[in-house]
Formats: sequence, structure tokens, C-alpha cells
Amino acid sequence: MTHQLSRRRFVETAAAIGIGLPTMLPLRSLAGQSPNERLSFACIGMGGQMRGYLIPELAKLEQQIVAICDVDKRQRESALEIKGLSQARAYHDYRDLLDKETGVDAVIIATPDHWHVPICQAALASGKHVYCEKPLAHSVAECRALEKLALSHPKLATQTGNQGCSTEGFRRSFEVIQSGLLGQINEVHVWHPAHGWPNGVDRPANSDPIPEGLDWDFWLGSAPTRPWNNEIYHPGKWRGWYDFGGGSMADFCCHGFQLAYRALELDAPIRIAATGDDMGHESYPTRCTVTFDFAAKGNRGPLKLYFYSGDNHFPPPEITNGPVDSTGCLIVGSEGTLSAGLWNTDCNVRLKGATEFRGADHPEVLKIAKTQPRIDTEVLKWDPRRAAKGQRPRWSQVNNSHMFEWVLACAGDAKSYSPFEIGARITEVGMLGVLALRMQQPIVWDAERRQATGLPEADDILDPQPSTTLYLPR
Repeated sequence: MTHQLSRRRFVETAAAIGIGLPTMLPLRSLAGQSPNERLSFACIGMGGQMRGYLIPELAKLEQQIVAICDVDKRQRESALEIKGLSQARAYHDYRDLLDKETGVDAVIIATPDHWHVPICQAALASGKHVYCEKPLAHSVAECRALEKLALSHPKLATQTGNQGCSTEGFRRSFEVIQSGLLGQINEVHVWHPAHGWPNGVDRPANSDPIPEGLDWDFWLGSAPTRPWNNEIYHPGKWRGWYDFGGGSMADFCCHGFQLAYRALELDAPIRIAATGDDMGHESYPTRCTVTFDFAAKGNRGPLKLYFYSGDNHFPPPEITNGPVDSTGCLIVGSEGTLSAGLWNTDCNVRLKGATEFRGADHPEVLKIAKTQPRIDTEVLKWDPRRAAKGQRPRWSQVNNSHMFEWVLACAGDAKSYSPFEIGARITEVGMLGVLALRMQQPIVWDAERRQATGLPEADDILDPQPSTTLYLPR
């Protein structure tokens, strides 16, 4: 569909989304839209992330959701009870939705990881803009395929669900790193505690009756067939199983690695090594350390990125210089350290010789030019229709710009801040971490050939073959 008035209003601001443009992005065009000008969206995968975050963020922008899809009838029915969704058309099969909802402008995907790329491929092939939750893909081969596909559709706006990059803290940290204030950066440390999904175990021998309304075969899709169990798969707990997810590594690489990857202009790692407890099972280990080695590039020397996963598992004390939060990210340079938080939303700097971190009001940080696009926070409070009625402005409830920037891009044929061609590369780093965990030995990575040198047995993990094509795009 075309939206001439929307595009005319959006195109100048949407074009400013590109990296490196110090532009304030206004919201007045969205706030002033009539119902006929709004974009129409379809949501696929109606679990907790969709209902708890994505739909509320889209609702704040007053766009319209016209269709939903889930292979679990219970999820579909409960989603239709959400305010504003009662008139949405519900589908069991994402392919039927894409075939029939020809008027939909954009699709939001929040399914289990192993379904991300097939549905992204189908949506892009249907001419839809696409927002997909992280991690974008479930294997290195899928990362490469999705990046290539996104680049082949330059007029379709894509966005990776790593929303931390759309915060002021991320963009200020990006500028701090690129300014050289921290000196030569040679280490990055990211950590996350154990999660509630199955870790360090194999599937149980027993099975349970499949719940009424759940199409378990469709849920499995191209993943290896296994019997249903009430406690360990759906909803949510699938993340710990390698057949469907990749544990904390897959879940948080797109959050915790993105600042360093982008600001330092990293390429693929050249070596990945993993150690941990309860490795060698069908699920992610209970505790692990994964080390990524990146080659020197330009004026930057070699860099090591460490990922720590598991309860009370942190970087060494000489790095943290005292107690730390349960999650975090430290970017360590010769002249200072930046604490960015796991989602890379913070900008706290401790320069050489100092004992405490200080935020973006640090005198040296204040001297650094702003080069990244921003949302105008004053405009966020502006909504004339609500103000005229004495109501609280809706825009004041928008807590970050990630969804907004993508919606702008959908309407204006411009780039979002975290398009698939960037998100896929960051996801690939995480998938290589998963590979090292599963192989239980160091990986010497040949990015050009997409091979683990000397380990042909890794190919089945790098590019797993579908158990069935029955549910893949037609």
C-alpha cells in the first residue's frame, strides 16, 4: 500500500535515521495522523514479548494492528482481548496471513528463534517492512541469508529487536568510544546471570498430551521432531534448548555486544573459545565463559570480548574494581573504562586515575560532539489533541525511540537504526559463541569461507538442514 501524505510528512525525518547524522527527529507527523493515514501492522508470535513490550510500544504511536498469528489457539484468543485488538483478524498459519492480508504494510515477529528467518523471508518476499525480535537467526547460515535478503530489498525497512541502541545512553556511549576518550580499547566484558529456562540438561524421557489448541508440529516447524512436555518448552522455556534457541548467548549477544561491535567497527571474530559447567547437553550450560578474539583493524589493536553467563559469574575484580550489578557491560581502554549496562543503554565513564564512574555529565564527555540521530525529547511530550482535552500527552509515555524509528522508516523509505544487515552480523557473533559451546573446543573461524577451520563436523550446526519443509514459506 502507499500512503502519500504519510510519506510526504515522514521522508525528511526518516532519511535522517542513517548512522552518523546529528539530527533531532520530530514526532509531530505521527501525532497528527488521521486514522486513514496510519500504517497497518500484523503481529506474528503472540507470546510475552509481543504482548508485554512490542504491542504496547506500537500502541503509543497510535498505529493499527489489523492481523495477528500464532500456532497456539490460546495465545491467539488471549491476544484478541488486548485493548485495540478485538477487531484484528486471527490466523493460525503465517503464510495464510501474508497471502490474505495484502493491505498490511509491516510485520512484527516475536516467535521462537528457529522461526525468525523463515517468517522474515516470507514477509520480505511479500513486500512487507519487518521488525523481528533478537536474535535474528538461529544459525550462521541463516544470518548470512537474512542479511543478503534484506540488502536485496532496499525499500523495505527492517529493524532488529535490540532496543537498547535507540536510547540516549547508547548513542552517547557510541560517540564516547569513537572520540578516542577511552584510548586504545582492547577488552570488552559482558555478563548475565542464569535464566529460568532449562540449562545443562537433556530432554526428559517422558511426554505429555499436547494441550488442546496447540499445533505442536507447526510449532516445531523445521526443527527436529520431539514429543511434547508440559514443563520445558512452551511458552518461553524453549530458549534454553539448542534446537529452538541458544540460551543467554543467543538472547543477549544482540544487546550486550552491539555497542562494541558497532562503535569499534568490528568484523567477525577470528577465534572463539568456551569453558563452562554442564556443557555437552541439548541445552545451554548452567555457567560458562566464552571468549571472542577480534583481529586488529585500522588504528585499533586486537580485541578480546568476554561473555560470562551464570549466577555470580562476573569479570575479574581487577576489571570491575568492586561490586557490580547482576548484568552489565564494561568496555576497557588504555585511558578509561565505559560501563554501558547489559542492554548498552548507560553511559558511565571512569577515566584513568579516577576511582568512580560518572555519567554523561562528565566534563570530558560534555566536550564530545553528538553525531548520532536523536529523538527530540521536548517533542515527545507534544500531542495537541490530548492537550486540548486536558489529557496527559501520550508521547510522554514513549520510553525509547526504537519502535518509532522503525515506523518512521516504514513510512518514509529510509533506514532504521538497527536494520537486518547490522543485526544479522551481531547475531552471527553470538551464533559462533553457541557453536563453541556445542563443539566444546576452540573455533578458528574463517569468515570468508563460513567454516570452522579443521572442524567439518561443525557444518551441521553452522547450517542445519530442516527436518521437514512442510511449514516453511511456500
